[in-house]
Amino acid sequence: LIGTTLLWVLWAETRPEQERWLRNEAQARLLAWFPEPMAAPAGENGFVSVPEPVANRPLVILVHGLDEPGGIFDELGPALGQAGYPWTEFRYLNDQAIEFSAQALADQWSDLPADQTVVLVGHSMGGLVIRDYVTRAMARQQESDATIVGALLIGTPNQGSEWARLRVWLELRDRFGSDEQDDYSLFAGLRDGTGAAKIDLRPGSRFLEDLNSRPWPEDIPLRILGGQITGTADPHRTGLKELAVITQDPDWAEGFGNWLDESSDQLGDGVVPISALPAPGAPQPDLVTASHRGLLVSGPLNAGEPPGIPWVLEQLAQMGRTP
Repeated sequence: LIGTTLLWVLWAETRPEQERWLRNEAQARLLAWFPEPMAAPAGENGFVSVPEPVANRPLVILVHGLDEPGGIFDELGPALGQAGYPWTEFRYLNDQAIEFSAQALADQWSDLPADQTVVLVGHSMGGLVIRDYVTRAMARQQESDATIVGALLIGTPNQGSEWARLRVWLELRDRFGSDEQDDYSLFAGLRDGTGAAKIDLRPGSRFLEDLNSRPWPEDIPLRILGGQITGTADPHRTGLKELAVITQDPDWAEGFGNWLDESSDQLGDGVVPISALPAPGAPQPDLVTASHRGLLVSGPLNAGEPPGIPWVLEQLAQMGRTP
């Protein structure tokens, strides 16, 4: 078994596009052979709801990332509602090929009110789904469909992330962190795709090369937010002090903090390095001190409100002021 696994890994590492084809083919066959057990659970594929339009406010559509177990928008959604913005989530099979997810968004776009303006907000890989939809699939929409007036990408690996190679651990997080924890069937880990997205996410992948070669529409504002982990940020200093107590080695904790500072550009938010954030058609990314999920979710390294939430609200306000 170990030998077979090693052979597969060696083969897949040198033939990523062939691996991608096999994973897509496996997904298609499973859907054809086992349509019922492979069907996505209710509420896990498509718009969660479509709220009534609000005058002078765009509908904000939130798009999650790779193997997201849920919860990434638990704080952003209510904040949008309190600010008067109608909002919903678009959910999709979260580790299938990214182009399939973008096409799923295109297939369900007509569910939105025809006279509705929309701002798309994507976390992590969700930003790539948005970019692929806007630069490829959106061209096939009808003129009467809802109109996109802006896009916000948060922690999106526009130039790829090596963390995609560790997708198997994200799949475990997805399974044990979701509402279906009691579902241990053979199909439980396959309903959300067979892992082709990890190949799309690799730096230099064919998908990213194609995506980054397409121009972004000039009439749709595109903004990017990235996180940066450093040892000198106030919440991180608190964590380092706690680490020094736990390890009883303050010198090691201080050295770890110095390493964080020196490596902050390469580390980025711990998943997406700063160099992977830029995208064609967008100004330079804004940077805040936060981890990948900490951009939008409170945690031990966050002091107060996650920094991505006020950033989103400010961007929405600026888009509202755009003539």
